[in-house]
Amino acid sequence: MAKESPVSLKNLTVLGKEHLPSGGGFMILPGRLDHLDLMRLEALLGGRPVVYLLEQGAALDAELKAHLEKESVQAMAIVPQATDPGAYRAAVRGALKDGSVIIYLPAQAAAVTAPFTTVPGNKLEFLLKADVPVLPLQVMLNEQTTTPVGPRYDADDRMFAFGPLLQGEDVNLAAYQESMLRLSEQAFSASPALDMHLAYAVLRGLKKHGSSNYIVDGKDERTLRFDKVLAAAMALSRVVKRETSKHRVAIILPPGIGGLICNLAVLFAGKVPVNLNFTAGRAAIDSAIRRGELDRFLTADIFVRKMQSFPWPPSKQLILIERIMPKMKISIGIWLALSKLLPSFLLATLLGIPKKGGSAEATLLFTSGSSGEPKGVALTHRNLMANVTQFGNRLAMDRTDSILGSLPLFHSFGCTVTLWYPIIYGLHLVTYPSPLEVKKIAELVEKHRVSLMIATPTFLRGYLRGVNREQLASIKLLVTGAEKLPTTVAEAFETKFGKRVLEGYGLTETSPVSNVNLPDPAPIGDEEKGYVWLPSHRQGSVGQLIHGLAVKITHPETGAPQPLHQSGMIWFKGPNVFEGYLNDPKRTAEVIQDGWFRTGDIGRVDLDGFLYIEGRLSRFSKIAGEMVPHETVEEALVKAMGLENESSRKIAVVGVPDADKGEALILLTAMPGGPEHQEILDLRYRLLDKGMPPLWIPKKMIRVADIPVLASGKLDVQGCEKIARAAAGV
Repeated sequence: MAKESPVSLKNLTVLGKEHLPSGGGFMILPGRLDHLDLMRLEALLGGRPVVYLLEQGAALDAELKAHLEKESVQAMAIVPQATDPGAYRAAVRGALKDGSVIIYLPAQAAAVTAPFTTVPGNKLEFLLKADVPVLPLQVMLNEQTTTPVGPRYDADDRMFAFGPLLQGEDVNLAAYQESMLRLSEQAFSASPALDMHLAYAVLRGLKKHGSSNYIVDGKDERTLRFDKVLAAAMALSRVVKRETSKHRVAIILPPGIGGLICNLAVLFAGKVPVNLNFTAGRAAIDSAIRRGELDRFLTADIFVRKMQSFPWPPSKQLILIERIMPKMKISIGIWLALSKLLPSFLLATLLGIPKKGGSAEATLLFTSGSSGEPKGVALTHRNLMANVTQFGNRLAMDRTDSILGSLPLFHSFGCTVTLWYPIIYGLHLVTYPSPLEVKKIAELVEKHRVSLMIATPTFLRGYLRGVNREQLASIKLLVTGAEKLPTTVAEAFETKFGKRVLEGYGLTETSPVSNVNLPDPAPIGDEEKGYVWLPSHRQGSVGQLIHGLAVKITHPETGAPQPLHQSGMIWFKGPNVFEGYLNDPKRTAEVIQDGWFRTGDIGRVDLDGFLYIEGRLSRFSKIAGEMVPHETVEEALVKAMGLENESSRKIAVVGVPDADKGEALILLTAMPGGPEHQEILDLRYRLLDKGMPPLWIPKKMIRVADIPVLASGKLDVQGCEKIARAAAGV
């Protein structure tokens, strides 16, 4: 080993040091390693003999090259494409015989921010053919674990996370990937930046970006700088605090200046914002209000008049913002002056906002459950700070960029990605109350040079009709989620607008972002000169995992562990994963086990870490981005059709692919009757009268002799789907 002056470990945090074997005879396979990291790693090895393993001609930084050229340094070069695996295995084992430690040196690579490895999957596969014990090492830069309003780190601040030694049958690519993703989660979770209180973070964001960033309300073209948004929200927070002693406050507003200020005001009042789904059925809304213990509702007069089907509470419980805000001009002026004079921590003290939020509830969202009653997903300050950090650092937008905010605030994407993210990272926010009015949105995109657009495939279809290519020219990133992206939509959109549609994935329970495809990075050098290029987009996948999130795959029925590359039940673990459903320990226990979240989706991971969603286990259909529970629809149909007293199952609801909405519901019935199209139309009106959302009502009826059931008496879902698909021609 080369003799060098001792390297400082002052800015290094080491996790899993107990996994570092006391002797030699193993290979360290890091996700990345520069010269400083290498010197620190040598120091941790305590003088053990080291042999470096690298690709012949690999592009390394100058200091690393100089280190390898020293006489005392032993190195072994390979050419994966040309080296015989047997010869490689023998050479590695020979190098380990004297108790040495082999350290692989990854080449310089073009990759997304904070990748779990900078080594391509096919090269990792070859390296692991040495069939020797492998010690995974995750090297995470501390600056990748914080936000623009969080703690600052030096460029050489690092976290080393060592995993358990992989031996025997565990020395394979899938096991190595799973270990590296778990180490990424452990390192990211150790960041103190994630403990910041969300209210404190957005206060700092509004103050930091106050004079440079703004929100545009596309409904009336009003523009408000972030510093004035901050003043208005602080003033309104005092009203909210006086109005109720309850812990949570409801907000019933679409995206816009009003929706933003109200959410901020509730946070600044030390309370939890609950953006209610005003498109849900009456029973779901009543359930959310009851279980959320809500007694005050921030909304607007015009919205109350527009949403007459909403079960509005008594007027005394409504806080109508357009009535009270004009009376608060003096208060807003005072808070604006204070926000200019006082630093963030003093403003927070005046408002009673703590610096740390941790596992306290920060927001409450409701999502449909299998029983039909909404599940309350309580996301903590840590959940939201983690996801904003993961998403924000991976996207790497800057303060000149603009994001479109048209998704409902009661959806987790609309909440996290188009409320908290632009404030904390300093992006302009351009809003519009409905994602359906694509022509108006396209005008806003063109006028305000929007660069980041979040949509669903259903909404994207609207842009293919009546929107010009030039109107979307400013878009840098177009990310879609909430439902499967059809290839036809992606191809048509790229053909018309020259914009690649990037599919992502997430769930309310993951705050929500877990995966995202991104534009491939620009090469940093020629492959012939030893530089590596890693893709960040793969068609058909939902992208690579965001940093700090681990994944595992189990058998859908037995729950037995499976390799990541084998299709099975997807589980996630990370600081962005929720802790449980609101006052519902039974359903929480069904999906949370030892900190792992069971997504209910079936999928697999490929050689480069891209996740593919291959199916849904539970009986839900995702229609226009909304999860619709089949069993709840069936219960409503049984009542509407008067089948409560039938001794055998007479109906079943299944989902089939639908070109417009992603999926459509089909009703199978074993009841005799008249023309099917007329009966389904009659049922539709009856269900609408009962308050059922339109998306939950089956699109077509199919008569069958008997509803397929299994020997156990359970519904034969696959048999039902086969009938429905055949009848629907899919």
